[in-house]
Amino acid sequence: MPDQLATSLILAPSGRDTQIASSLLREAGIPSDAVSDLSSLLRAIGDDTAFVVLTEEALHSVDMKPLSEWILRQASWSDMPFLVLTQRGGGSERNPAAGRLSGILGNVSFIERPFHATSFISVAQTAMRGRRRQYEARARIEELREQERRLQTALEAGRLGAWELDLVTYDLSTSPICKAIFGRLPNEPLAYPRLQASIHPDDLKGMHEALAATIETGVGFAAEYRVIWPDRSIHWVENRAQLLRNRIGVAVKLVGVSVDFTERRQILEQQRHLNEMLEERVAARTAELEAAHEIVLAEAAQRQKAEEQLRQIQKLEAIGQLTGGVAHDFNNLLMVVLGNLELIRKAVTNEARLVRLVDGALQAAKRGASLTQRLLAFARRQDLQVKAVDLRKLVTDMEDLLRRSIGPMIILDKEMPENLPHVLADANQLELALLNLAVNARDAMPEGGSLKIALAEINVAPGDKELSAGRYVLLGVADNGKGMDEDTLARAVEPFFSTKELGKGTGLGLSMIHGLALQLGGSFSLESTLGSGTTAQLLIPAVEGDVVQMDIKGSSPVIMPDKQPKRILLVDDDILIAMSSADMVTDLGHEVVEAHSGAEALEILGSDQQFDLLITDYSMPGMNGADLVHAARRLVPDLPVLLASGYADLPAGVQVDAVRLGKPYTQDQLAHEISSALQA
Repeated sequence: MPDQLATSLILAPSGRDTQIASSLLREAGIPSDAVSDLSSLLRAIGDDTAFVVLTEEALHSVDMKPLSEWILRQASWSDMPFLVLTQRGGGSERNPAAGRLSGILGNVSFIERPFHATSFISVAQTAMRGRRRQYEARARIEELREQERRLQTALEAGRLGAWELDLVTYDLSTSPICKAIFGRLPNEPLAYPRLQASIHPDDLKGMHEALAATIETGVGFAAEYRVIWPDRSIHWVENRAQLLRNRIGVAVKLVGVSVDFTERRQILEQQRHLNEMLEERVAARTAELEAAHEIVLAEAAQRQKAEEQLRQIQKLEAIGQLTGGVAHDFNNLLMVVLGNLELIRKAVTNEARLVRLVDGALQAAKRGASLTQRLLAFARRQDLQVKAVDLRKLVTDMEDLLRRSIGPMIILDKEMPENLPHVLADANQLELALLNLAVNARDAMPEGGSLKIALAEINVAPGDKELSAGRYVLLGVADNGKGMDEDTLARAVEPFFSTKELGKGTGLGLSMIHGLALQLGGSFSLESTLGSGTTAQLLIPAVEGDVVQMDIKGSSPVIMPDKQPKRILLVDDDILIAMSSADMVTDLGHEVVEAHSGAEALEILGSDQQFDLLITDYSMPGMNGADLVHAARRLVPDLPVLLASGYADLPAGVQVDAVRLGKPYTQDQLAHEISSALQA
């Protein structure tokens, strides 16, 4: 606490004593206030009081109980210093009252009169230094409490139960969420023997083996097992933990988290069961058709193939919907985790161990965010991430993967000239396309052969019916395998057409490559002769020199953050996300007003409050983000808007004039997009 907020108090019945003490404290640069009696002292004393100066005479014939009670009620960080001016010193042999005062006041220093001014100032400055250390302790305690609160918020957001196991005494401490995962109430004890007794007997051995391996080798503890709740219901629990050792290397504690993934297993089991039922029905229907009549065997076979294709479509659609939904919801959870971890990271810069732990959690959360983006891409809820790509480097980096994919019986040859221009494409999709073409070539050469990957620059003249004039880079993949006849070649890029055995291909590979080429503004072609191999050629538009330079330096213009604090209305129906985002925005120096629905946001905007920016989530019940933006613009036409969404693309037909922000986002990304929206 700053010195100007730390004031000393003086209680002395003699005005001369008060004047002397005030004068000396003023000389020492310590502000002071004088009080007339003990009641006034109790009203004036508080956390901002540096110390109290008392005269022994002021405490004669006074009930000290109220002061004693005040001292006992002090916060844990506080130990108020008292300076007592006495005629007989602080020794109990000369001044029996000193012992009584020491017992009541606790942190007391006696100054025997007459005293030298230097002695009084020295004792006062010592008391002030002690009080400052108490203020520092209070600040540290408050900081640790705030860090603990944010960490607890992150754990609650992820529904993670924290626990610690003492490997010497096998005492187990668990959080309320952890107890709930094991079917226990928050105030119900959960000792280690009781936890072991709740584990399914068939899974107990595996848990013990994993624990023994962790203690012996130090490898991270990971175990999945069934837990039997008191109501006899069975739940699946996943546990992960790290081993802690003492200074001499002995394992002393296991610290970890638990998560209930029963629902996820049930969904997977239901999906497996549905697939089995569907396969059984298809097989039964096929048998009926084959037994009906010899004449319709060909038609029955065609129908079976059509039904199998339909089943694959339904499975892909179901998996895509499930994957997209789970990835979107997990994006929201990661939003809370990343936001809180970033703020915690700022608060623990001086704690090396905490910095390491938070950085590790941040890296894991960012890897989770990357994984959800790939899941959203599989579910077709993610746009192509188009940028300048060096095809020569892409092929070189994939060489090991390609060699492992095609096997040792196939020779891989490359023809890649220097100084090829970059192409405008999605690097991940190009990698998938190249891998798909290599695997197709491998399947066409079961006895071995050669696979050649060639790159070349192609100039297309004006007048071409399929491509715009300009420079292109050709990616060619050629094999000397079985090849295709004319009918097969004509249908090769049709969706779901496949020459592979049933269950070994979806027929989507070449079709997806063809669609990717068209989406990028290029083309895809196949040349093949039965018995002489196949050549696939993918033409991708080249990037002009100035565009390449722009991509290398950064594809988006530099946005200078607005250093002036702004008043921002933040709207999100998820309380945890709203709280985490509000903390990040507030940490950037802005003022935040939260709303948890579109209707609440419109009510705030209609109350004549002024805002510099509206930040809203898109997916909200009742009124989504797009509807809120249109309604808000009718109230405040020029209000800048930042629209956040876990999906990279909005539903068809939705048009919103707003800066887009993809979830999950970091605080730097949030700051950048706020500046973009304000400067748009």
